[in-house]
Amino acid sequence: MALRIDITGVRAEQLRFVASPLAELTAMLHVLAEPGHHPRLAVWAGEVWAGMPAELAERLREAEFLWRSSRADFLVPARPRHSLAEELDDVDRIDDEQYVTSALTTTCGSNRVRFGAPSPLADAAARERALDLAQARGAVQEAFAERLLADPAAVRARVRHTLQQCGEAFFDAAWTGVAAHLASDLRLKNELLKRRSVAAALASVSGAVSLAPDGDHIVVDKLQDAATTADGTGITFIPSAFGRPHLVAIHAPGWQPVVQYPVAEPSAADPVPMETVARRLEALAHPVRLRLMRTLARGPHTTGELARAWELSSPEVSRHLAVLRRAGLLTAQRRGRYVHYTLDSAELATLGTDLLAAVLR
Repeated sequence: MALRIDITGVRAEQLRFVASPLAELTAMLHVLAEPGHHPRLAVWAGEVWAGMPAELAERLREAEFLWRSSRADFLVPARPRHSLAEELDDVDRIDDEQYVTSALTTTCGSNRVRFGAPSPLADAAARERALDLAQARGAVQEAFAERLLADPAAVRARVRHTLQQCGEAFFDAAWTGVAAHLASDLRLKNELLKRRSVAAALASVSGAVSLAPDGDHIVVDKLQDAATTADGTGITFIPSAFGRPHLVAIHAPGWQPVVQYPVAEPSAADPVPMETVARRLEALAHPVRLRLMRTLARGPHTTGELARAWELSSPEVSRHLAVLRRAGLLTAQRRGRYVHYTLDSAELATLGTDLLAAVLR
């Protein structure tokens, strides 16, 4: 079972890796609604609930089905902005039909419920179906659906105000804490996309995301068989620290495909041995090796190409490459008569984001 995203004709630059404040806030709200899914964040969730104003806590509970089991599509933006306010402004630009249908998709079922045209706002039969499904989920869902269908503008304003209140209550502090980690992950993903290949970038996202053998589809391992297309619009990949371990895929008709993926822990589960760290620091201490690494960061090179680029002898370059290989900072692949060397950005990143950024600059 999988989601297949057709990327036929999609250019590499249309595969976007970018952070989203709104998507990360939605991931945090999911943690608050389902702390059992995220035991490592239980202490954080408990502290947030304990310090939350009573009015905001009530507002979150009355709308939690927008992010509890699955995410309302408008909460995971395909065109992320720098700030939460800008992204909420974009949500305000969505018309009522699209907003209401998206909200009801998660309100009316534990799994996503689809509403076709005409929407529950325009068709009495669709409206009754929505209310019946919401009632079956519970009184809170029924009341929310009734208010949404009766006065979409009022509910939209209330949801926006609720999300804005989250900023001061807990989001702003949490976002400051994870933004640098997300930026580091994005640098790696965009470098792989630019210097290596789409397949390499997708492989770094998750073991559940891959490029199909035909090269025309992205395959996301999800608990449904579905298909969508990114033709003409592209696809957005959004990293999340609070979303771990969930892989969220937005693919409803009328919405650009978006994948929110969990980033790795800031520190490795298995610490790098001190002797490996020392070997890598020693390897980086030589200015020639730093120059070679910056060249290799831009793509595979042979010993001869590196020698010509830096006016060095081939034996000298070979000695430096051997040091970098022993430190685990390079990969090598034989192609016919030649061996091509490439910088291993992931291993370099374990030494620090500033170093990685300097080499990739």
